[in-house]
Order: sequence, then structure tokens, then C-alpha cells
Amino acid sequence: RLAAPAPEPGRIRSLASDIALRSGPAAAGHAIDRCQLLLGLRRPRIAVYDHTWHFIGGAQKYGATLAEALLALGDVTLVGNRPFAVADLQSWYRLDLGACATRVIPLPFYEERGDDYIDPARIASRAMANPFHAVSRASLDYDLFVNNSMLEMVCPLAPRSLFITHFPERRPRSYFYVGRYSRVAYNSRYTRGWIEARWGLEPHAHVYPPVDMEGGPAEKEPLILSVARFDPGGNKQQLDMLRAFLLLRQTRPADCRGWKLVLAGGSHGENPYLAQVRDFLRAHPALPAELRVNASRDEVAGLYRRAALFWHLCGLGQDDPARVEHFGMTVAEAMQNGCVPLVFAGGGMPEIVADGRSGFLFASVSSLLEQSARLLRDPGLRASLAGAARQESRRFGKEAF
Repeated sequence: RLAAPAPEPGRIRSLASDIALRSGPAAAGHAIDRCQLLLGLRRPRIAVYDHTWHFIGGAQKYGATLAEALLALGDVTLVGNRPFAVADLQSWYRLDLGACATRVIPLPFYEERGDDYIDPARIASRAMANPFHAVSRASLDYDLFVNNSMLEMVCPLAPRSLFITHFPERRPRSYFYVGRYSRVAYNSRYTRGWIEARWGLEPHAHVYPPVDMEGGPAEKEPLILSVARFDPGGNKQQLDMLRAFLLLRQTRPADCRGWKLVLAGGSHGENPYLAQVRDFLRAHPALPAELRVNASRDEVAGLYRRAALFWHLCGLGQDDPARVEHFGMTVAEAMQNGCVPLVFAGGGMPEIVADGRSGFLFASVSSLLEQSARLLRDPGLRASLAGAARQESRRFGKEAF
């Protein structure tokens, strides 16, 4: 009927009314939309939602890379709650998103408070209105709604929906709608285990994050690198790295001669944790360590090419599984550039690093120092592990994603 040169409006209205009577007006709208798609009268409308598009991070890169891929299938709109620019996403992640539309859905609950970060944990019970219902209503406008935010309080109203889980941080006592999504994807086996334990759900698809930072061969320098955002809560543990590096120099001065530590990462707004890191460096002016805050992608790529070792302490000494690295994109990026990773033996790290073959896993600071000193003394071992790291990291490339 829709494909006819002159569709009969009365019969179409009758069909829609019958569906609405049986299943509700949303079902009638979905039925007509579905017919249009099946008849090839329009392209699918796809939304990729993230309330943090304006931040630089691994989860945002995951969603933006997915949006680029979905452009081959339909018309893609990037949906957020704060102003953001497609040009920034293209620059940060080296993606072609020019064909994506954008849509900003303000959330007055957060705007009136002037919060820098939209924290869903503020909605503590159903006695409070759900500010994310505005996003749920907007999902009606799309054939496929992708929730890349891990916001369990967004109820999907599109005919098809996907919830991407970077980690199940909480099961709110207020509003929880993950079970209503058509599909639930997860980024690591570690995350899957906690989805099952915390949410009692069996997710559908395991898709590792896209990692595309591979550089050509370069001369390695006596440089230990860390790349991680300066989380205001200290989740990436850069202060612990500085203390460990100081201890390494104090206990093994001969091994450390000529080596330096570089901490690179993004920061947004006022950051008390970054202030503590700066205070530590001011208190130890002789320590060969430096910060690269909000470095460009090209600058970070250059650090990867030059660095011989890569440290990642996220999760060390933590009891909360949410504070352990869920996957670790920067670790895989470092490996793609021949940096030998030394990472905490928890979370998603054992899925990336094969202990003793492509890097080292450690469970304590003393183990980190011992393994680091061994690598500092043995360039042959560094070269062997670096080659294996390059090879094994390719399974996380963009094409695989």
C-alpha cells in the first residue's frame, strides 16, 4: 500500500488505527516506519547516544567508531546532553563522521545545578523524577537506538536497541532498563562476568574496543610512559606511579640512570587529583618525570613510538571491581607501538597482555619494580617482548572491531 503510486490514505489510517487499538500508538508508528524500511522508501534512522561526547575517552572512542561504521547502513545521529562538535570527535579519534547529524537533549535537572559531569547516581530512588526520560522519548524517533553511555536509566523505545556495557557500575534502586534492550554488548570477558553477577543478565555480544594507534618502527628511548585520563577520583593511579618511580630510582639507581617517566592524559575542568600530582612533582624537583596534560593525538602517538616501557597501575590495591581496568585501550595502543607493557594483573589486562611473552603482569609494587629493573638492564629482553606485543595487539585493531 505504501509503495503504490497513490496510496489510499483512508486505508492506511484504518490500518494504523487497528494496530494502535491493539498495541498502542507507538506500535502503530513503528509498524508504518518498518514498512517504509522494508519497501526501501527511506534509510534506517540510527542514534548513538552518549552523555559524555564532550570528554575524550576510550568509551567515547568506542561509540564514535561504531557511529562511523553504521554510516554505511543508515542515517546516523550522535545524541548527547551537552553541546559537542563532530569536528572535535573527528580530530580526537581520526574518524570520518562528517555525515553524522547531532542532537543535544538538555537535562534541566543537571543544568540547574551547574554540574560539570552528569552523574546518574544523583537519582537515588523513584521518589525522584527520571531526567533521562527525555532521552527515552527521543529514542522513538529512530529505528535503532544505541546507548553507549552505560546509562541504565534510559528506557529504549525504538524498535531495535543496543546497550553497550563498558562496565556494570551500579544497579540503580531507581530506574533500571537494561533488560529492555534488544541486545547487550560488552567490551571484555571481565565485564561480562560482572554483568552476570551484578545484573543477573546474560549479554549477547563480545566486541573488544577499537585500537588503531599502530606506528612505524622508531628508535626507542629510555622512557617509561603512562597514558590515561587524570580521573578526578584518582582511578588511574598516576600518584602511585610517581611514588613507584621514585622508589625505583632510590633502590636501583644504576638501573635507572638516564630513564624518565612521562604521564600523559586528558583532564577537564577543575581536577583536584591532577592538582595532587602537580604538588608531588613540585615536592620532588629532581625526579625526571613530566606531565603531558591534554596532549594532542599526534603528540601521544609520538610518545608511544619513542617509549620503551609502558606502566598501567589501575586496579592495584582496589577492592571495588569498577575501579579495576575493564579493558585498557591505551595498553593495547602502547603494544601496537612496541612499548613493553607492565600492567596490574586484574580486570581486562590478562586478556591483552600474555605474562612473560608480550609484557608483564604484576600484583604488587615490589613486583612492578623487580620486573621494571629487569627490563631496564636487558635491552634484548625488551626487544623480544616488544616484538611479541606488536604482533598480539593486532587482534584489537579497527578492522577487527
